[in-house]
Amino acid sequence: MTNISFPRVKTLIIISCIILGMGFGIFSMIPTPHQANSPISLMPKNPTVINNGKILYENYCAACHGKKLEGQPNWRQRDEDGYLPAPPHNKDGHTWHHPDAYLFAMTKYGIEAMIGRTYPNNMPAYVEKLSDEDIIAILSYIKSTWPENIQFQHDQINAQVSTQ
Repeated sequence: MTNISFPRVKTLIIISCIILGMGFGIFSMIPTPHQANSPISLMPKNPTVINNGKILYENYCAACHGKKLEGQPNWRQRDEDGYLPAPPHNKDGHTWHHPDAYLFAMTKYGIEAMIGRTYPNNMPAYVEKLSDEDIIAILSYIKSTWPENIQFQHDQINAQVSTQ
């Protein structure tokens, strides 16, 4: 078991809340075709989208996030250069804690564009590499792998954000 002091945990929680809060505000200012016409909505029940998303995930994401969405070891601890390893996208990670639009913007534009400053991370922005439909397919595939109760909780997060 890792021994982490309470002040460090408190600091990590505060930083996470700040980043998440900034992300909610900033991702809504990043223009995407979907934001102009309709909200981002994943399709974890659509077999065609999921199959396409799985292939794209394997080609663009699995090298860091794992073939089985398991992430890298010690993903919650920064390495010697200050970078966090790639988190899991399965039920054990925090991906499902974020609404669809946030996940879409993070994937398309990257964390630095969302928070408006440099931030130590290895996650590339895919704005020039993947279409909006490709990003939605990847995220839909990821969501399709979560247990029903996690998908339900994620749907509730989306519903809560859409009423704000």
